[in-house]
Amino acid sequence: MADAKKPLLIKRYASRRLYNTETSDYVTLEDIAGFIREGREVQIIDLKSGDDLTRQYLLQIIAEHESRGETMLPVNILTDLVRSYTNQAQSFVPQFLQSSFDMLRSSQTRMIEGIAKVNPMAKVPGFEAMQAQQEAFLKAMTQGMGGLSTPWAGPTREEPAADGLDAIKAQLAALQAKLDQMSK
Repeated sequence: MADAKKPLLIKRYASRRLYNTETSDYVTLEDIAGFIREGREVQIIDLKSGDDLTRQYLLQIIAEHESRGETMLPVNILTDLVRSYTNQAQSFVPQFLQSSFDMLRSSQTRMIEGIAKVNPMAKVPGFEAMQAQQEAFLKAMTQGMGGLSTPWAGPTREEPAADGLDAIKAQLAALQAKLDQMSK
């Protein structure tokens, strides 16, 4: 069985075909997207040059989903991302996005745990099966959200203290103010 913690190595041949080194077969972009949705880390390497092409292919997967009408990124966010490549915002945008997704993951986990704690239905026979269905539904709904983890997908980052959360909010507000100033 493959080690789920080790990235799945995909090699791109000169013909641009993608080769799964674990199963010794060719894969498509949709196959790679499926591996990622299942929680696998993926690394795509050009066989000839040894260059890491992972970022390029992940962006291509996102572009294909967006072009099929599976829109998740509003136009104003995409526009801001394009702008960030051309100014000083480029230095802090990756950290800002990572912090935002970390907070989203954390909120999602707390929401699921909170529902389980305060739900009086927890004592009703068959509740566990119903809860498993809810979790599967939420997992399906969040599969396209940039690999967001869920409580059933394993451990996530440790939660910051309440005062740490306030500090993060203050930093986000400061970053937003800087972005607003740069766009003027």
